[in-house]
Amino acid sequence: LFDGVYPFYPQPRKAAVFDISSIIVIVVFLTLACSFLLIIPGIRGRARLYWTLRVLLSLFVGVVIVVVQFTGDWESGWVQANTSYKSFSPVQVNADIGLHIGLAGVNVTLRGNPVEQINETINYNEHFPWSFGEDYDHSYSQGLHKGLPSPILYVAEKFSSQSPCAVHRQYRIAGHYASAMLWVAFCTWVISNILFSMPVLVYGGYMLLATGAFMIFSLLSFSTVRNSPMCLIQIGTRTLHVAYGGSFWLMLAIGLLCLVVGITIVAMHHLSLDLLKTFFDLREDKAEEYQEMPEVFINPHFVSKGL
Repeated sequence: LFDGVYPFYPQPRKAAVFDISSIIVIVVFLTLACSFLLIIPGIRGRARLYWTLRVLLSLFVGVVIVVVQFTGDWESGWVQANTSYKSFSPVQVNADIGLHIGLAGVNVTLRGNPVEQINETINYNEHFPWSFGEDYDHSYSQGLHKGLPSPILYVAEKFSSQSPCAVHRQYRIAGHYASAMLWVAFCTWVISNILFSMPVLVYGGYMLLATGAFMIFSLLSFSTVRNSPMCLIQIGTRTLHVAYGGSFWLMLAIGLLCLVVGITIVAMHHLSLDLLKTFFDLREDKAEEYQEMPEVFINPHFVSKGL
């Protein structure tokens, strides 16, 4: 104790799944959605339903692509065990230990059962980054200097570059390329929306197919870490196992959705163009295109000359 205060957490904690970047992205996309909902009453007829479905679905795809860049549950796992709390101390506590792996780093959570044990509040959540520009080993060393609980340091040590597990490099590179693929998917998503508004429907469908493809490529890139054998994380008598988390399965669902929608748009362009234009509210343009001119002026000189 230093003046009655534990020497932990000189900086704010980081959330295990959501952080401030995710909240900012969600607020921005919610603002766009609310702005659209304010103008939707000005659209008449069934086109109002079509516009609402298209815009909200497109915004949902966009926010998912960006938010999963900052989430920490691409892989996750929990275990409840009796474990030592401090180094060089025989005192044990009953706690839930959670491991959350994201594209940019790993979060380790320690929560007591109950939270108040041995006259302390056992509720920790630590983030150790490994993205390019960050030093995982330095972050781990800072955890040692702060005197973090033994279970957190034990789990974090498994992902350090000096660990015999040798998974640090695989996770770091896989997360980097998965993030790059997602940013490319975000760019193709923006281009698809531009093409749909021009409107060039079939090319918008092609770009939506590219968006889904890059999302699937990002999942394949991240899943390459499974090729490396993972060391057992033994806590007490229990073993902590990790599995694909919510962000991974959400990305898979949205990627498949983009592929299905893109294939549907391309197929409708070749099989039922009128129905496709009805969904995109373009039938009026076609009617004006083939509308007969109300009055035609003919030059009799050219008519007689042609005869």
